[in-house]
Amino acid sequence: MTLLPHHDGSALYVSNDAPDLGDVVTVRLRVPAGYGPLAAVRTRSNPDHEPAWTDAVRIGSVDGWDWWEAPITVRNRRHGYRFVLQHEDGPDGERGAVEWLNQTGIHRLETLDAEDFALVAYPAPPAWLHEAVMYQVFPDRFARSAEADEHPTPEWAIPAEWDEPVDAVMPGRSQQFYGGDIPGIIERLDHLTALGVNLLYLTPVFPAASNHRYDASSFDRIDPLLGGDEAYIRLIEEAHARGIRVIGDLTSNHSGDRHEWFQAALGHPGAVEENYYYFTDDANTEYESWLGTPTLPKFNWASDELRERFISGDDSIVAKWLKPPYSADGWRIDVANMTGRLGDIDLNDEVRQLLRETLLRINPDAILLGESTNDAASDLQGDGWHGAMTYPSFTRPLWGWLSEPTGESWFTGEGEEMTEPWFFGQPIGGIPRYTARDFAGAVARFTGGIPWRVRLGNMQPLDTHDTGRFATNAAPGTVPVAVGLSMTMPGVPVVFAGDEFGLTGADGEASRTPMPWGTEAESATAALLAQYSHLIALRREHPVLGSGGMRWLHIDDETIVFVRESAAESVLVLATRGGADVEIPAGALAGAESAESLFGEATLAAASDGSVAVTADGPAFAAWSLPGVALPDGSLRTD
Repeated sequence: MTLLPHHDGSALYVSNDAPDLGDVVTVRLRVPAGYGPLAAVRTRSNPDHEPAWTDAVRIGSVDGWDWWEAPITVRNRRHGYRFVLQHEDGPDGERGAVEWLNQTGIHRLETLDAEDFALVAYPAPPAWLHEAVMYQVFPDRFARSAEADEHPTPEWAIPAEWDEPVDAVMPGRSQQFYGGDIPGIIERLDHLTALGVNLLYLTPVFPAASNHRYDASSFDRIDPLLGGDEAYIRLIEEAHARGIRVIGDLTSNHSGDRHEWFQAALGHPGAVEENYYYFTDDANTEYESWLGTPTLPKFNWASDELRERFISGDDSIVAKWLKPPYSADGWRIDVANMTGRLGDIDLNDEVRQLLRETLLRINPDAILLGESTNDAASDLQGDGWHGAMTYPSFTRPLWGWLSEPTGESWFTGEGEEMTEPWFFGQPIGGIPRYTARDFAGAVARFTGGIPWRVRLGNMQPLDTHDTGRFATNAAPGTVPVAVGLSMTMPGVPVVFAGDEFGLTGADGEASRTPMPWGTEAESATAALLAQYSHLIALRREHPVLGSGGMRWLHIDDETIVFVRESAAESVLVLATRGGADVEIPAGALAGAESAESLFGEATLAAASDGSVAVTADGPAFAAWSLPGVALPDGSLRTD
């Protein structure tokens, strides 16, 4: 792979990742020695949609790289910029080439503003987000305590024993009830500690009429079937005592049709709450709902009173659960991409900004993540969400590369049996067949429009409660490759409860399998559990994997090699499906002769000319620790 100029949003290249308007930020460009030669390097910004330029100066050379530095004055909340490289004129009057460097790479043609690097003039997320390894729990299926036996089965539920298979068709799809509860989660917190995760994400815990609880009947209390408010307080206290933070799941797009607000307005014209929803008839009996689902009436965020009661008030729903005695550490917002949007109405930016303002006022150390399962770039510009649960920038291309579809049948919500493997609900003939090159291309494409700081907050799951389990169709030997990439690429690693036990599930309902607690199940998956623990430890023990920069070093159809970099440490990563025999060119990687193996059985050999050979039998994942990046005059920042 040819050595190319490089810049990203990490501390190696940007002096301040949370500037105020008017601040001058220093940005650096790293250029391979001998590239060009270059007559000039400039930045091109676009403040107020009018181009502005600054000249870069060459500040020195270290380890075969020339470093250039330029000032940028931050004029907009999202201040985009790119580098322009002007080559020297050639012989016989040949005019020097011009190249443009943005988040998608180096280009000969002028590039899109949307894919510029970006400085974000909003408060930065809490630093702990970069240290987080998330563990997702679906409460009904995680663990059932003895207390659960004391609760009567609700009228909507179809009771199930813990070892019964999941019923993936309606009505069991939403009504099958295993009775997992919060005291059960508390009893299993030591499992999370042993695994090494430090952020617990719970899907909804409010009272509802389904096993998933996304149809809340109230946001003011915890479902008594889960143990109620006291159990929730105790869970967070016990988790915090173990160094584990806890975030909740909130539906800002809709409530359930049994919700007290909706019931107050349904059939009652003139009720205070009628403006909380989109009623479409004079009798308040017809209304807009999430994807036409009548049990999920859609909120109307034009209502100032709804905003006050749900988000902005000191006693609002959002604020209540962040404050003592609950002290949750943030929110994941369900269907964030649809919130406030209906036809020609678009209040999404107002809602996400209100959410962020409340977090900053109530608990500035809390995080805010939005669900946006497709192209999320337009909503991820730093004004609201710290990051997103999104699939096209990691999860979907990972499946396409590392899966080996079996053709096993699965069921739609209507009970229709299908034989093509499920692929995130897309009717495209099952899981696509991607190469490693395709995977890397998709990552670049779907992160190119997202500021680096926000990209670091994006969740990187192999699967979630809304998807099939990755292991269902994973090619032999690829699970550790996938987990390793989740732990080492920029973003927040996510483990969906049960992945560490090798659970499978054909789609988002079948994947909500009760946890297989017990010595027999745990013994059978001991090797997999050990792999998960080792890879999570890798992430947590090397801070560069949370906040360091990233450079691609090699991409082919079977293999990717990249390095995460900071001034303190670098981590070299290899991931291959079919085996690797890679030569990294001289000058690409300093300090490889002192590399320390961190994970995997691949071989690394540094040659006297500075090139590095990396080999492995596939599938394989491997990582090595290397010295940090040397700078001409030290690091721009200390973080």
